[in-house]
Amino acid sequence: MKTIKKIIVIALLYFPVNVFSQIKSAELTAAGLTCSMCSKAIYTALMKLPIVEKIDVDLNKSVFLIQFKKDAHVELDDLKKKVEGAGFSVVSLKVKAQFNDAEVFTDAHIKLNGTNLHFLNVDKQKLNGEVNITIVDKGFIPDKMNAKYGKYTTMECFKTGKMAACCSINKEGKAERIYHVTII
Repeated sequence: MKTIKKIIVIALLYFPVNVFSQIKSAELTAAGLTCSMCSKAIYTALMKLPIVEKIDVDLNKSVFLIQFKKDAHVELDDLKKKVEGAGFSVVSLKVKAQFNDAEVFTDAHIKLNGTNLHFLNVDKQKLNGEVNITIVDKGFIPDKMNAKYGKYTTMECFKTGKMAACCSINKEGKAERIYHVTII
């Protein structure tokens, strides 16, 4: 009986991490759209990603509201590649992610369902529930804004987009992709 209780307690400790920590949706703004056919090209490209559940398009603002499949591991670079492959560029990517008691502050590094995040220009706080974060890496925002966020850190990973010795969650020394984000 004690063994069963221990197994249940251990399972409950790990359950929230696997189920509640994930990227749920994204709001992607693209540049270079001149007509509805441009929007259709991006829509078609994004729908080819196996992680995408559905997309709503706001033609007036060139915004794509992307809903991800439940428990999908989202690679944000894949979204950018699809938009660029359709002949356009990303000017903004905001994601809604589910956090479970994650402590963040400027230069905090966390792993969210396999996605590495480095927070910039953020006051110390605990994130719980759905939180909107903005990707501030080069290629996801205009260069001028990227330079602005670069002033909030001296860590090498901001320049390369790859984890380095500066990254606290990089225990194995792997140069994994890390996304730089802020809360707006």
